[in-house]
Parts: sequence; C-alpha cells; structure tokens
Amino acid sequence: MLIKDESAAIKMIEDFSLNAWPSHQIQYYDGWLLRFSYFYTHRTNSVEQLGHSVLPIDEKIDFCEDAYHHWGTPCIFKITPLLDNDFEKRLINRGYLTQHITEVMLLDFNMYRRSDPPVFVLLEHTINSRWINGLFALKGTTSAIHRQIVPSMYRAIPKDTLAASIQNDQGQIVAIGLGILDRSYMGIYAIHVHPHYRGRGYARAVCSTLLNAGKDMSLEGAYLQVVYGNTIAKKLYTSLGFQDFYQYWFRVKELF
Repeated sequence: MLIKDESAAIKMIEDFSLNAWPSHQIQYYDGWLLRFSYFYTHRTNSVEQLGHSVLPIDEKIDFCEDAYHHWGTPCIFKITPLLDNDFEKRLINRGYLTQHITEVMLLDFNMYRRSDPPVFVLLEHTINSRWINGLFALKGTTSAIHRQIVPSMYRAIPKDTLAASIQNDQGQIVAIGLGILDRSYMGIYAIHVHPHYRGRGYARAVCSTLLNAGKDMSLEGAYLQVVYGNTIAKKLYTSLGFQDFYQYWFRVKELF
C-alpha cells in the first residue's frame, strides 16, 4: 500500500479507530478526549489527543488524573507516533508505566487475493444480541457492568458494520469477527475463537470472509490492531497480506 504521507495516514487510522470503538462516556478537554468505559479496554478508557492545546500540559495531566480517580479507574494515556516525545517523558517522570503495546497493520485490497473459507461464516449487517452474547462467551466476560454497557457501545458505532460468526452443530457461536467500514477502508476487530475450536482455520475463515466482502465493495484497504507478542495472530494476518505500519501503546498510572 502506497503511503505518501505517513503522519496523515496514521492520523486517518487513528480517526477510524475512534469511530470504530465508542466509549461509554466521553469528555472533551482542550483538545484532549477523555474516554471512560469502566476499564473495559485500555482504548475505551484512556486519554487521546486530537487537537491543539492551549492550557499548560502539566495542568492538563493533573486534570485527567483527577477525572479518572473520580471514575475509579487508572489514568491512561494513549501514545502514538503523532505525539511529541516530550509528552511521554513527562508521564515517565510522573511514574507512568507502559502497557499494551499494539501493532497496527495495513492491507492493500489491490494486492489481496480472495480465498474461500473451508467452513460457513455467517455475515450480518447488524450487531445483534446473539453476536454480542457470543462475544461475551468467547471472551469470558462476567462483569455485570461490562455486560450492561458493552452492547450499547457496539450499537453506538456510527459506521456500517459486518458481523461475522461461525456456529457449531449445536448452534453455539464458536468464532466471531467484526468489520467496520469507514470511508474506503475496513477495520478488522474482535477476532475470537473458542479454545476447543482453535487450530481449525476458523480465525482465517472469519478474516477471509470479511476481507472478501471488502474486496467485493471495491474498498481501498483494511487495517487491524494486534497486541505485540501475539505471534500466532500476527502470522495469520501477515499471511493474509497485512503489513506492519506503526505501533502505539499506553502509559498507565495505577490507583493507590
């Protein structure tokens, strides 16, 4: 995939990511977005910098720490290549630690070659309760508050979606995935396979079905995010044609 302006491309993918994964609550503060979702994920429970800052940086960090302390969760800042290095140094000096290094990968649909999955993958245009309950089961989500707020977060996604799932003979969902369309790109999210069904190519089948749909829609590209060190997932995505683009991570200050 030809990237003429790397910073502009990173900004575009970061915009896609924000659209794809709404938070339960959002507070805008002098160019910073404070996202809160009862610590469901780091992405939906962190500070992201979107615009120009006017207030002193340390004053703003203090404000964020107070806000997340009020919410009862750690204060988390998302660190991307778009930020000035001095900002992360400020967080380090305050005792923030690195968590969840994530690799962002891109796929050029002009280079993608279709493949027919060996198992039937149901593709739906709505994120319904059956799919969400399958997500909870595959992730082992037991938190009552998460089971309450997460469905509304998924249904608040402002973009068209493709919800993929594979069922076993008993009708139980054993693999899922989600494609989120934004401009001429598809984001691949929520790839999960039941432990008893791993090694059967189900993750590949889900991804291929979503990518085939993107190819049919003449999209320009696809992107995804994989946690650093997840070598099995990285090998799969690379074999599908995804290439490394950039990394982001989180700086976290735990509650005391």
